Amino acid sequence: MQFPESWLREFCNPPLSTEQLADALTMAGLEVEEVRPVAPPFTQVVVGEIKSAEQHPNADRLRVCQVDVGQGALLGIVCGAPNARAGIKVPCALVGAELPPAEGESQPFKIKLGKLRGVESQGMLCSARELKLSEDHAGLLELAADAPVGQDIREHLFQNVGTRVAAGVAAGPRLGALSADHPRHPRLRAGRADRRAGAAAGDGAR
Repeated sequence: MQFPESWLREFCNPPLSTEQLADALTMAGLEVEEVRPVAPPFTQVVVGEIKSAEQHPNADRLRVCQVDVGQGALLGIVCGAPNARAGIKVPCALVGAELPPAEGESQPFKIKLGKLRGVESQGMLCSARELKLSEDHAGLLELAADAPVGQDIREHLFQNVGTRVAAGVAAGPRLGALSADHPRHPRLRAGRADRRAGAAAGDGAR
């Protein structure tokens, strides 16, 4: 079972850190297997609105888009996504942005000012797969019509979500999750049993 930490905190929001909350769930019998961010690291990706999308003069499958990212002047960005069209809002990686590493790579993918078939491109319009949000790469990730232009995409998509928790029902707390002085640790429970047995033996002798 996977759920956002924010969803859990809507029902109960104790003054605990994410790590402390995960430990508390495990101690209660809901073993937390993994706690991870809802999205991998990426920087300088904002909400952009495509104002126009014209056919590239030198490539049939490319469009030259004019994109508003809240900076005043529009950015010219060359894009090959089939759904690139005027009026939609999409994630826009600015020049200088770092995206999650490509498949098989270990270093972030850096966005630079460049040219595609002779036309300057001032950034990159992104699919969900390029941001490692899903495996969908059929086209650009289309955002809600009311998405604020220029807003950081992480803030827009994951505001108040934080981390995602993967948990499963366990038979009881894991031994490794219990400190040696915890009252439910088997070592202390065995010691208490020995003391009770000794006390019973003493009562019988009297």
